[in-house]
Amino acid sequence: MKILVLALGAVLLPLAAAAAEADAGRFQLEKSGDHFVRLDRQSGAMSICQDKDGALVCRMAADERAAYEDELDRLAERVTKLEQEGLVQRALPSDAEIDRSISIMEKMMKSFMGMVKEFQAEEKADPLPQKT
Repeated sequence: MKILVLALGAVLLPLAAAAAEADAGRFQLEKSGDHFVRLDRQSGAMSICQDKDGALVCRMAADERAAYEDELDRLAERVTKLEQEGLVQRALPSDAEIDRSISIMEKMMKSFMGMVKEFQAEEKADPLPQKT
């Protein structure tokens, strides 16, 4: 069992190191005055970072924040518009639509009742033998 765990650890350790190396190359930090600018090489997003109590705290750059808020406003307007259209679409059906639905249901029920009567007639004509 120990050998299996050690072998598994030996196989997974290089994979974890490779993943950490790939992630480490994703961001680039540049010192700018008393703060850092962090560039995400995959998305192109830039963040402003400051050292607070030994930890690097990052926030979006001002122009990205404005673009982010514009996108949120656009999506909020779209949601509002879709919600309003949904209320209009939920209006009651017209009398013609109700009459058509009832007509379809009547045909279905007549057909079903006809099948029930046929089964009852067959059962009366050819009853099952009593096994008691």
